[in-house]
Amino acid sequence: MNCLIVDDEPLAIDVIKKHVERIPFLNLTGTTTSAFEAIEVINSGDIDLLFLDIQMPELTGLELLNSLRKPPLVVFTTAYQDYALESYELDAVDYLMKPIPFDRLLKAVNKAKIRSGFSNKIPVSKLQEKKVSNAVEKSADFIFVKTAYKTVKIMLQDVCYIESQKDYVVFNLQNEKISSQLSLTYVESQLTSSNFIRIHRSFIVALDKIAEVERNTLIINGNRISVGANYRTKFKEVIGSQRLG
Repeated sequence: MNCLIVDDEPLAIDVIKKHVERIPFLNLTGTTTSAFEAIEVINSGDIDLLFLDIQMPELTGLELLNSLRKPPLVVFTTAYQDYALESYELDAVDYLMKPIPFDRLLKAVNKAKIRSGFSNKIPVSKLQEKKVSNAVEKSADFIFVKTAYKTVKIMLQDVCYIESQKDYVVFNLQNEKISSQLSLTYVESQLTSSNFIRIHRSFIVALDKIAEVERNTLIINGNRISVGANYRTKFKEVIGSQRLG
């Protein structure tokens, strides 16, 4: 289903966008803060589902919907409860109150999917699979990583180490850091180069970037990183195979 997000608040757009990107059958065709631009896109394009804010400066979401020749399915998004009745009179799929949690948006989207002719709901168990499969595309020398606002190319030769931080991983390069909403285990499975090794539940390091090893601590790019107890045997074997004397 092709969808469009219309909201005069960029932060609200970002929240909905992140939710949408986790749902396999949704294709985000664009976002806009302008009601008039949205009308042009909807009238000239193939939009199946509209996430529409109600309180906007140019036109309200209700006025925008009334102006459309062939309106798509609509999920209203708003910080106000005042328009709920009117939105349902316009046959809206759902009425979501900000801030919008993912499970609530997913429920609305499944309703839209059924109304549009798709019969199967999206299983929650598939959401993480969708999220990570879209997040990394790989090659022998580089990977493409999805960040909050764009997709970034990372040359593997520039990676010093990769660190897990809650729901994100941070690619620590020689001169910058890049964060992506991934698990470290998934990233590890995508790194086929023997130059990368897991040394801790929170760290993957590039062997060629290690400056020193002192007992169970290594120095890489000026940072000290401990080797986890469960990873020490393998790490010592790898280092030993590269060591002279």
